[in-house]
Amino acid sequence: MDAELMDLIRGRSAADIADAVRALVERGALRAGDALPPVRTLAEGLGVNRNTVASAYRQLAQAGLVVTKGRGGTTVADPRPVPQEGFAGDSVLRDVATGNPDPEFVPDPARALAAMAGRPVLYGEPVIDPDLERWAAKWMSDATPPGAPARLTITSGAADAIERLLAQALTRDDAVGLEDPCFLAAIHTVRVGGYRPVGIPVDDEGMTVEGLRAALERGVRAIICTPRAQNPTGASLTAARAAALRDELRAHPYVLVIEDDHFSMLSQRPLHSLIGPHQRRWAVIRSVSKFLGPDMCLAVTASDPDTAAGLATRLTPGTTWVSHLLQRLVLALMTDADVRGKIASAAAHYAARNVAFAARLTAHGVPTIARDGLNLWVELPVAADDVVQRLMRRGWLARSGEEFRLSPGAASDRLRLTVHDLDDADAEHLATDIAAAVRASAQRPGTREVA
Repeated sequence: MDAELMDLIRGRSAADIADAVRALVERGALRAGDALPPVRTLAEGLGVNRNTVASAYRQLAQAGLVVTKGRGGTTVADPRPVPQEGFAGDSVLRDVATGNPDPEFVPDPARALAAMAGRPVLYGEPVIDPDLERWAAKWMSDATPPGAPARLTITSGAADAIERLLAQALTRDDAVGLEDPCFLAAIHTVRVGGYRPVGIPVDDEGMTVEGLRAALERGVRAIICTPRAQNPTGASLTAARAAALRDELRAHPYVLVIEDDHFSMLSQRPLHSLIGPHQRRWAVIRSVSKFLGPDMCLAVTASDPDTAAGLATRLTPGTTWVSHLLQRLVLALMTDADVRGKIASAAAHYAARNVAFAARLTAHGVPTIARDGLNLWVELPVAADDVVQRLMRRGWLARSGEEFRLSPGAASDRLRLTVHDLDDADAEHLATDIAAAVRASAQRPGTREVA
């Protein structure tokens, strides 16, 4: 690092050193990607203990100002926010990166609205509507550890549940195990909360045993897992993999294990849980947004009594409880036979369209497997970022797996596509364009040949 710039970093305490670096970033003297001095070098220059500088860098990392890469050093973070799901509203391209359910299969709430009238709910009343609680207890019964006492909590969606679960159990800088590649909302929640994300690789059977073991050795205090239809990969835990993960967790009963079963009613796979009877801190979340629509911001969390008690303190009546009008609307929809039929039709639709598109890509020379979920996770023989750029020139907006990764190199050769709303002609057009983009990218120097 430039000696003059190093002279500008002053301080005897971790807070003072962190403030000095923050000021340099704010003034533009340090920019995204610039390297900070090694801990030992800066400690010697300031005449302080190495732990003081390490603590300063840790504070900066928690604030999102720097990124620490182990032996790769510490660099100024890119200020760009974590990508978000949904439509790109300012694009004229055909968007196949949304991650959205098909509006044609989202139930119309009009009839249910008429059935949900009731007396007003006042301060001091239970935060869970009693009728919804009875229905939710049955809905969650297959997802909780057999014989384990469980309590229910209602939150404003799965992301809200995860944020509150982490906040009631952890403190800033605690390590959280996340699937790698990972759902964007989970990455955002962990980073905003000031926790340290630790990537756990995902393969065709879900979270890997070796990855979980390594994360536990690094001292994670919580783990967030998607047991089926993992976003973005579509992977689901097999019975054997879930059993192996439970065995690995047996020696860590007080690690908080959070399962986000977001695709529950639409999934084509059986549920296999990594929460065993030995786990003392656990939570299973099921939201309704994938089958009732993203605007239905409601999730049910079943958890052990202690975790539920901590979660309840963050959902006190009069401040942040979930509207009983919304709770009644969800109940009215979920107990309507026509709505349940539409959900079943949606499940079949998503699976069939993904299987059909995977077959198209395979026929065009890009072998693809349709797993579970709303999206397709496509492995490429070339860099996905380059294919995304070439697809943009052909009128398509796609999403590179790079956006979902936690570890360098993970998912850099993957595309995540949302194709279930394409008709056959558009699907064939997209498959042809992807194959052409892959062939063009493979012709670049240094890229391996594609058959």
